[in-house]
Amino acid sequence: MRYTRAMDYNKLALELHAKHKGKITTALRDTGEINRDKLSSYYSPGVGAVSKAIAENPANLPKYTWTNNLVGVISDGSAILGLGDLGPKAAMPVMEGKALLFKHFAGVDAVPIVLDVHEPEEIIAAVKAIAPSFGAINLEDIAAPKCFEIEERLKAELDIPVFHDDQHGTAVVVLAGLINAMKVVGKTLADSKIVMIGAGAAGTAIAKLLHLHGARNLYAVDSRGIISDTRDDLNVEKTALKQYLKTDISGTLDDAISGADIFIGVSKPGLLTPEMVAKMADKPVVFALANPVPEIMPDVARQAGVTVIATGRSDFPNQVNNALAFPGIFRGALNHGVPKITDQHKLAAAEALASLVETPTADEVIPSPFDERVVSAVSAIIR
Repeated sequence: MRYTRAMDYNKLALELHAKHKGKITTALRDTGEINRDKLSSYYSPGVGAVSKAIAENPANLPKYTWTNNLVGVISDGSAILGLGDLGPKAAMPVMEGKALLFKHFAGVDAVPIVLDVHEPEEIIAAVKAIAPSFGAINLEDIAAPKCFEIEERLKAELDIPVFHDDQHGTAVVVLAGLINAMKVVGKTLADSKIVMIGAGAAGTAIAKLLHLHGARNLYAVDSRGIISDTRDDLNVEKTALKQYLKTDISGTLDDAISGADIFIGVSKPGLLTPEMVAKMADKPVVFALANPVPEIMPDVARQAGVTVIATGRSDFPNQVNNALAFPGIFRGALNHGVPKITDQHKLAAAEALASLVETPTADEVIPSPFDERVVSAVSAIIR
């Protein structure tokens, strides 16, 4: 059966999840017969020797256990997709989905874990307590601003990779797509005026990564307007974000968009109008990434004069999909024993993704998640 409409996908999702009772299971690595000798080696009495080897040298853990290929996918359910705070139980289908993507695209085993605690200190303590069970941690669907503190603390206090995909996976794929979009329109990121609406987890990470890449003319807009020097209502995180932004004008998105070469939306549906597009510079690039309904629909954007339009949806060209980034990033980290995923890793991952589109066009500035080269290209540079 072919499903092509959003409501059909909703129906199919419910049917498939009910049919299979979820999406993942466990399997044995030794697929041969489990005879008496193996049983005595894999469990008592032989397994005690393995426990002693790990106790004597903890670095043996990935040598003797599945932590060499295991990621914990962890959420408190406070920011599920675009649906908001639905709680930990409602987060489980998304965490299972993440585990499915890890396994399908990169052969990485992943265990979904939802936490019924919500304060940063509680989440940090819970993750630290279970971290010895894993080779890496993928944080998911944890609301801003607490997600920033949680990730930074865990990165500092654990000896395995910790990666908040809502932030950094999004940023990597956005940068990759923009690198190629600039080739299509004959501009550079360094010289382009960029306007971004949404200054939460994804927006903050995008701003930081674009700045690292050389963008110096970036304006950010939140629900109260342009983040500027005149604002006295900014929290600690948005105040810190200003170092990556131009903050010399105030007002609304309508004020910021004038003369913009690039619009990035990580906010809500319908915020970018055709009238705003008309105010943008020649050959505008629009990454409207709100899901499931973008800030502007692709057909409307093209009619308004947008040259390159990207969304977060698979039913339109140029899908900005985190599945292009995180499987390869974790695959590389696990393969190469990388303890921290750095900013340089993220920049290199974006460049690697961009390079897979040899001749970018308006309808192809980013590879498909089903491109078999993606994981190997990204994992190779995570060293």
